[in-house]
Amino acid sequence: MREYSSFEDIDRDLKILKLQTEIDKEEIKLSIEQAKKGISPLSIAGSIVGSILEKALVLKAVTKLTGLKRVTATVKD
Repeated sequence: MREYSSFEDIDRDLKILKLQTEIDKEEIKLSIEQAKKGISPLSIAGSIVGSILEKALVLKAVTKLTGLKRVTATVKD
């Protein structure tokens, strides 16, 4: 535990602690806002579409590099 030699030292540390508390509160508010944006329907839809496009591009690149072609089955009556 710190020993203080004057009330000015105590007041200074109390001001510092108060400012640190305010900074922590603002960081929590920002984190909550970022989390809300990250789970919005538009954000989720964008992530899904982006993921599908990324996989399609990778699949196309792999098929070009390997020379494989897609096999489709037809049903005959």
